[in-house]
Amino acid sequence: MIEREYHTYLKLERGLSNNSVTAYEMDFKRLKAYMDEHHINVVHAQFDDLQDFVFQTFKTIHSAKTQARLLSSIHSFYRFLLYHHYIEQDPSELLEMPRIEKHLPEVLSLEEIDAMIAQIDMSKAEGHRNRAIIEMLYGSGLRVSELTDLRMSNIYRQEGYMRIMGKGSKQRLVPISPEADKQFGYWLEDRIRLDIKPEASDIAFLNRYGRQLTRAMIFTIVKTLAKDAGITKTISPHTLRHSFATHLLQNGADLRIIQQLLGHESIVTTEIYTHINIHDLREAVLKYHAENR
Repeated sequence: MIEREYHTYLKLERGLSNNSVTAYEMDFKRLKAYMDEHHINVVHAQFDDLQDFVFQTFKTIHSAKTQARLLSSIHSFYRFLLYHHYIEQDPSELLEMPRIEKHLPEVLSLEEIDAMIAQIDMSKAEGHRNRAIIEMLYGSGLRVSELTDLRMSNIYRQEGYMRIMGKGSKQRLVPISPEADKQFGYWLEDRIRLDIKPEASDIAFLNRYGRQLTRAMIFTIVKTLAKDAGITKTISPHTLRHSFATHLLQNGADLRIIQQLLGHESIVTTEIYTHINIHDLREAVLKYHAENR
């Protein structure tokens, strides 16, 4: 009963994505299992109980990001209980979040992106599809889930933009680059030949069986192309999104525009891309400053 209400709270009241809801529910199951093992009702757990759980759990979780998400999940669950009057005081209020180091994301050069594209076998049935996927990830800065969930009805090719459903069900308009549009057009010619399943009729990118592509498949496509291109960096679909933002910034785009294109709620998230240009700034000073002439 409480699990179902919590699911509704996460999905509807907080507006979290399916992936976030799944992660929060997994964390709740971990918390409940611990409390059940210690004969504690998870609804009525006290601060000391939660602190013990965090202490024991963090012994096996070494990722600071996973630790932070777990604490966020705990806070979320007890805020839900407080909001729906199951409890009168939030026992998780004083639980502290770990400090998370901000690592600069990997970025691909234009040459590296071209090298990846060159690895796509255009003679294969999925060739045009994979080329369109790379062009949209890099040319429009989409998240993986935004790409896999992209609807045909939200692509306005004549007008040159897409309607993207981002995190928390927030919509934004994103331009389609001319190259992405061209490759997507080629993919559409291949797409109509598939035996498209009814539930996937409005999904833009499909597998050979006419079903929606999974996130895992997108990861496989990107990682395989990077490996075949001889790129040794740690690559994921998100790397293309990072590269999209970085190249825009390097070419003079305003940070606020990049924020809107990426769908960042806070400008602080977008500001990480300003750090990537430190090397470029130093090179500019050495090259152009009067004292260095």
